Amino acid sequence: MAPALRPSARRNDEMRKVSLEPGVLKHAEGSCLVKFGDTHVLCTASLENQAPPFLRGSGKGWVTAEYGMLPRATNERTRREAAAGKQSGRTQEIQRLIGRSLRAVTALELLGERQIIIDCDVIQADGGTRTASITGGFVALYQCINFMAGTGLIARHAIKDHVAAVSCGIHEGTPVLDLDYAEDSTAGTDANFVLTGGGGLVEIQGTAEGAPFSDAEFAELLRLARKGATDLVQLQKQALKL
Repeated sequence: MAPALRPSARRNDEMRKVSLEPGVLKHAEGSCLVKFGDTHVLCTASLENQAPPFLRGSGKGWVTAEYGMLPRATNERTRREAAAGKQSGRTQEIQRLIGRSLRAVTALELLGERQIIIDCDVIQADGGTRTASITGGFVALYQCINFMAGTGLIARHAIKDHVAAVSCGIHEGTPVLDLDYAEDSTAGTDANFVLTGGGGLVEIQGTAEGAPFSDAEFAELLRLARKGATDLVQLQKQALKL
C-alpha cells in the first residue's frame, strides 16, 4: 500500500471526523455546534417577526447570515472586527454565501413577513469554516422552522431539502476531500461545493493557486464533493432525528 500523501494520513476521499450537536443553546429558536475535525463553529438561528425593509408588504420572508471568528480561533489573536469598526471583505463574502445556501432550500413565501438570522461564530479554525457553517447552519435553521410550525406561525414546514457544504482541493497533485489548514494552505487548487440533499448544485467556488486544473480534475473534485455532501446530509438527518 502506498503511503498516505495527506498530512492527516486520511484517505483521499475521507472527511475529518464530523459531529453535529443540535439544541446547544437555551434561548435561540435553533442552534448547532458543528465540528469538522479541529474546526468548531457555533451556529444559531434567531427569528425576527418582521421582514427586512426591501420585503415589507410582499408577504414573503427572508433567511440571512452573519459570520465571525473569535479572537483566538486561530494560532495568533485576531482583532475583533467590531473593534476595527468594519467587516473584512472575507467576512462579508462568507456570510453572503451562507445566506444564499440556506435560502436555496427554504420556501421563503411560507415564512410570512419574518426573518431568520443564522449566526455562525467560529470558535476554533482549522480550515473549512464556511463549509462547516453552512452544514451546521442548516441544522439550526431546521430547528427554527420546526419551532415556527409547532407554534402555528406557519401553516406547514418551509424546508424544501437539505443543504450541506464541503471543501475539496488538489494537494500534492492529488484531488482530496475536506481540506484542513495544513492542506488548504499549500493546495494547488482549492474549491468549495454547496449541494442539496437531492444532489443539486447551489454554488461552486474554485481557484487554482498555481497551475490551472483540468476538466478531469474538476470532475474528480465534484465526485469527492458529492460523496462528502451525502455523508453530511446523513449526519444532519441523524442530528435532527429525521
